[in-house]
Amino acid sequence: MITIVDYQMGNLRSVQKAVERAGVPATISSDPSEIAAAERLILPGVGAFGDAIAEIRNRDLESPIKDFLAADKPFLGICLGLQMLFEQGFEHGTHEGLGVIPGDVVKFSLPPTYKVPHMGWNTVGIGPAGADLGIAAQTHFYFVHSYFVRPTDPSVVALTCDYGGPFCAAIRRGNLLATQFHPEKSQQAGLQLIERFAHGTLISNSTANCS
Repeated sequence: MITIVDYQMGNLRSVQKAVERAGVPATISSDPSEIAAAERLILPGVGAFGDAIAEIRNRDLESPIKDFLAADKPFLGICLGLQMLFEQGFEHGTHEGLGVIPGDVVKFSLPPTYKVPHMGWNTVGIGPAGADLGIAAQTHFYFVHSYFVRPTDPSVVALTCDYGGPFCAAIRRGNLLATQFHPEKSQQAGLQLIERFAHGTLISNSTANCS
């Protein structure tokens, strides 16, 4: 069973359908006790950083999510579910994130020839923590975002991308994997990633440590 965190700002049904296509049952929950007891957890997200983290805290979900991560149980963050793991985000002000991964979340600052948000298909490169993910360099994934994460420790970078310059497209630390792109919208490559997460075949990378 996979638990998908419901805080009213995620692409919940699309994520649930992608997990179910992998042959694994998935439940959507906003119950802190269910999230604390989850075997595998997905934190999706669509919207603004400040609003999202406020909803997480208003629903008393911060502690169970952080306790889950501290136990190094299998976790998949998607889009805002990646960004909220960091210490600070600067979308419409300064907002304190979950602080699980040192670093911040900043807006693209690009020449006028680049549109923001970064929206559509783009290819990824392999970072220090991504060698055993089973994702080849130049694989296409689907992105929709105006902000990107800047990890303090480069060893947690699993995948990179380029949009007017390189940025972190995914992080990995132990059993924590979080992506800026939307695997549930990324056709075969994204569904394969979700399937490997659902079936426990994403190998833990204990060397990607960040404290």
